[in-house]
Amino acid sequence: MSREITIGKEFKPAPSFRAYYFLSLIFVVAILVAFLILPAAITGAPLWVTLGMALATAAIAIFVGVWIPMYYRSILYHLTPTEMTWRRGVWFRQTGIVPYNRITNVDIIQGPLMRYFGISNLRIQTAGYSAQPQAEIRILGIEEPEPLRELIMSRVRGTPPVAAATGGEDLPSGGDALLEEVRAIRRTLEEMKRS
Repeated sequence: MSREITIGKEFKPAPSFRAYYFLSLIFVVAILVAFLILPAAITGAPLWVTLGMALATAAIAIFVGVWIPMYYRSILYHLTPTEMTWRRGVWFRQTGIVPYNRITNVDIIQGPLMRYFGISNLRIQTAGYSAQPQAEIRILGIEEPEPLRELIMSRVRGTPPVAAATGGEDLPSGGDALLEEVRAIRRTLEEMKRS
């Protein structure tokens, strides 16, 4: 059961996103125990080594277990008529603004564990960032990603591209003087080329 995401209204990941993170933590701890701590105990490693690994694993698990709900509360997305904004982070806060006219692609990502929880991530690529290994913005833990992707893409299709505002008709005040200066530079360059 998801809430409808609309323009002008803030939204967060689905509550099952927390459960997804907690189950991921349990899997990581189980792997550490199975492939690090148990082999050390079975092969006769000194007790202090095995105990140290177990305590370090427990400390990390507790730290991440406390961090997950705080991180979930920190995530917030907002769609406006012209741009997307986001913020997240517990200790290091991150915020961003992505205008719709810079978005080039919206991908839906869903692994097997995410599928189990019925959530997906949206990866949003923008002009200038498409060659980067990481997306400009990731919208995490969305229950119904298709309507959100369509909402974003409808905004993208409804806004002119970044490079569309070229030409003299949209120049700001004083633009005529700027245009005349560029023409004068062009004339000078052409005269230099002829001589």
